[in-house]
Parts: sequence; structure tokens; C-alpha cells
Amino acid sequence: MSITVNRITKTYGAQTALSEVTFTVNSGEIVGFIGPNGAGKSTMMKIICALLTPDSGSVKVNGCDASSHSLEIKRKLGYLPENNPLYSDMYVEEYLRYVAGIYQPRRKSGSRVREIIGITGLHPEKNKKIAALSRGYRQRVGLAQAIIHEPEVLILDEPTSGLDPNQILEIRNLISHLGKEKTVILSTHIMQEVEAICKRVIIINKGKIIANDLAENIGGYSISPSRTIVVEFKQDPDQKIFTGITGMEQVRNLKPGTWLIQTSGETDIRADLFNLAVKHKLIILSLHQKEKKLEDVFRELTLPDNTSVN
Repeated sequence: MSITVNRITKTYGAQTALSEVTFTVNSGEIVGFIGPNGAGKSTMMKIICALLTPDSGSVKVNGCDASSHSLEIKRKLGYLPENNPLYSDMYVEEYLRYVAGIYQPRRKSGSRVREIIGITGLHPEKNKKIAALSRGYRQRVGLAQAIIHEPEVLILDEPTSGLDPNQILEIRNLISHLGKEKTVILSTHIMQEVEAICKRVIIINKGKIIANDLAENIGGYSISPSRTIVVEFKQDPDQKIFTGITGMEQVRNLKPGTWLIQTSGETDIRADLFNLAVKHKLIILSLHQKEKKLEDVFRELTLPDNTSVN
């Protein structure tokens, strides 16, 4: 089930939260939708879920307009908001039965509730009041309510917030599994999470899309092209031997025998380093180029002061 966002604009008074935002999420994709706080992520996700009305533009879910068919859209969507509102006085299983009953007759919802409790690891806490749960388990309850009606599209805003490393891995695996059959938009501040499970990345800043590409191509959006080489010698040479390498901006000794060298632009100095080693009778044990990670590109594109509304 595809999502088409076309020229969405949303303002709050004098402040613009979203400005002419356009993108498409294809059926079966897991897309990372990332940006700094206040970039417009949550506003955009609420508009997709037909919870907010944009000032202009349109959102279509599998061809169905979110503004004119909001109820139909909500049946097909599962949404985990960032603040994860829950009925804290209800018990976990009771709450999930209540949510499941909204979508289907209660006589048919019992088996689905038991299945979701198992999938999300809630069995040890199912008889507790939601108010008594840790933040990690509250997050699991939020995810459980988002998928209990087997939606075709999942909108997840910070789904692993408050989870420990083992729980994060479990939820990542669950999202990856769900993404095989569903369309998923995932918003998170954990860049490693996006790199681990997202096929494509959309970066939003100050209400505008500034990058939209496959995860492996996002490094191409870097505004400061450079290369970083890490070389390990069997011996520990003097730093002076690196003087004169073309395009070198920085050289730093990481540990005895291991050096980090950063060059400007796209200058490739690996051949120069091999020639240098031969000249000084050094043995290279390893040499590799560090790829620019999503976090690096994200910081480059969004580091300036951000004044938009989320």
C-alpha cells in the first residue's frame, strides 16, 4: 500500500511547520523519516494519519484521499505517536481487548490479543495496570495497539524510546518482519536504527525535505565531501612522513602504529600511502576508507539553528 504526499503545507499562526512537502512511500518499503526536533516530522505523520488537516496539498494512501476518506484511512493505518497516550488505569490485556474490539467484534478479538501480547513480549506484564509499567513496557503496549488490527500501513514515531539495548533489538526485528508485508514510516533519532532497518531515508529540516534517497546513497548528500583513511603500520612512524600528501587536511595518531588521515574533496591517497610505506620501508597491516555514515550527513544538513514547529 503506497503513500503519496503532494505539496503539503501546514502553518501554526505565523510559523510554518511544513512547506510544500512532497514524497512517495512505495508499498512494502520501510522508510526512515528523520529530522531534528521541530523539523515538522510529527506534524507530517499526523496529517498522513488524517489526524490533522493541512492548509494545502494532499495525502493519498493507496489512492485514497486522507482528507475526504479519513475514516477509511484510519482503518488501514497503525499509528504509534511519540508521546504514546495510553489509558493508564486499564490493565494491559484489558486495554488491548478494548482497542481490538474497536476494529472487530469482541468474540473474534481474543485470539488476536493473545497473539499480539506474545509478539510484543508483554506476557509477563499483561495483568498489570498500564500506570505500573516501566517506560519500555509502556512503549510495547503502544506498539501492540498500533498493529493489533493488522494495518497495511504503520506510522511509528520513536518506537524504541525508553527500551534497553536487548528490547531495542527485539523491536527492530519485529519492525523488519512487519515491513515484509506492510508499508512502514519510521521516525527516530537513533541513526543506527535507520541504517539497520530502513530501505530509504527522508530527511526533513525546517519543514522542508532536504534529502530523499535509498539508504546506501544518502552519503551523496554530504555538503563537505572528504575522505577519511585509517592506516595501520607494523611499525610506528613519525608523523612527519605524512607531510606533503596531496589534499591532506588532518592526520591523527589513534594508537601506536595506527593513523587517521582526512583529505579534502574526493582526493584518494591510498596509492600515495602505499608508495610512502615502500619509501620508508614500512609494512602496512591494514588500510581502509571510512564511509560517511547517516549520522555525519544528518549533522551536516541540519546543524544550523532550527526554528520550525513540530
